[in-house]
Amino acid sequence: MNIRNLTPHTINETVSGQSYPSTGTVARVTTTNIRVATWEGSPILIQVAGEVTDLPDQQGGTALIVSAMVRLALPGRGDLLSPGDLVRNEDGQPIGCDGFVSNLG
Repeated sequence: MNIRNLTPHTINETVSGQSYPSTGTVARVTTTNIRVATWEGSPILIQVAGEVTDLPDQQGGTALIVSAMVRLALPGRGDLLSPGDLVRNEDGQPIGCDGFVSNLG
């Protein structure tokens, strides 16, 4: 399987030791916040995903690493992966992820 990284950062998958550099193209999703309530004077909002940009069409044999927000905005796209659990070094800095999350099991 070919994996392309459409995030702005290199993704280091710590279990396999694989690194996926950014392709330079970053898939993004617009969002809109909608006020649904107020609690003790503070607005309570829901966030609704809008248009996804810079995401190529699905291609057989290719998976695309995108942000979780992009992946969740397109639940029918089985080719999308987002980084799994964050792995941090002893100073608490992110150094990679433990696997990937997909839309389809």
